[in-house]
Amino acid sequence: MKKALLGAGLAMLPTAAFAHVGAGHVDGFAHGFGHPVGGADHVLAMVAVGLLGAQLGGRALWATPLAFMGMMAVGGALGMAQIGVPFVELGIGLSVLALGLVLAFGVGLPTVAAVALVGFFAVFHGHAHGAEMSDTTSGLAYGAGFLLATGLLHLVGIGGGLAARGVGASLRPQLFRAAGGAFAVAGAAILAGAL
Repeated sequence: MKKALLGAGLAMLPTAAFAHVGAGHVDGFAHGFGHPVGGADHVLAMVAVGLLGAQLGGRALWATPLAFMGMMAVGGALGMAQIGVPFVELGIGLSVLALGLVLAFGVGLPTVAAVALVGFFAVFHGHAHGAEMSDTTSGLAYGAGFLLATGLLHLVGIGGGLAARGVGASLRPQLFRAAGGAFAVAGAAILAGAL
């Protein structure tokens, strides 16, 4: 299982670095919806947020994904307004690495700390795309599509996490550790590409 997850993470690495340079079309709902699933950094971060919510359970199950989406919208608005956020690409890579490590080590974060962590990293993800969007209606449609796809990726992570929580108690931590390790390896590669 660990080898399969690690292999899947490594297979995504070639698309990971500099996912926001020359992003192509950044207008319209369809482009916004398709963009998150086209970059490994987004898929990994958004699925990891869902997994984290499922791993922590309780209010974190819904609070972490909603915090990510809300703060991603804030970051997007900052980017559209051309308000600079430093080290965006590093923040995106670090988000995958940090979330992977939290999952891998089973860090029992309080819900408020998990919300703060994912909210902080969501600003980088949102800013990267807000800076690319036009301030027209098609740019807003792009943002709506992007948010919807983000929510669906969170649901994939939540579903996987809930499935992992449904297995035997002895196997459950190993599944989260393996997934977290794969995310952390991918995050390290994204960071290396951004440096």
